[in-house]
Amino acid sequence: MRLRLAAIMLALVASAGIATAQHHGHHDHGSHGGALPADARERVAFPPELAEHTLANMRDHLLALQQINEALAAGDMDQAGRIAEQRLGMTSLRLHGAAEVVRFMPRGMQEAGTAMHKAASRFAIEAQNAGVTGEIKPALTALAETMAACVGCHAGYRLR
Repeated sequence: MRLRLAAIMLALVASAGIATAQHHGHHDHGSHGGALPADARERVAFPPELAEHTLANMRDHLLALQQINEALAAGDMDQAGRIAEQRLGMTSLRLHGAAEVVRFMPRGMQEAGTAMHKAASRFAIEAQNAGVTGEIKPALTALAETMAACVGCHAGYRLR
């Protein structure tokens, strides 16, 4: 059990390192004398009510990721998979009103969202598998892909 928990924590730290590296690759603070660079992300215009709805969904996505990590730390792979599928996976699209907001998203933003939802569904399946087999790496890989899609989208787009 301790070995599995150590592997989980190592993978989570590695995925955080990937996100940090991606972030630093986009914003080199050292070359600007310490000043923050201008925000070069593409501005995406949503109607105000859909912008608020979308921002609330993204905050819930972040909360779901935190709850998934808690379930992983507790060794509860089934719970981690349930959270992922219900709140982030492909079955969550209706809950989040994806059909309403997708028409306001540029293609790259749509692709990042689809990649995130698909990776979360893969994680849900792999988390359930890991609960039976003890093989956690495929689940953590899918979780890292889920988070990478979030990071990529936030690095490229912002709502106005």
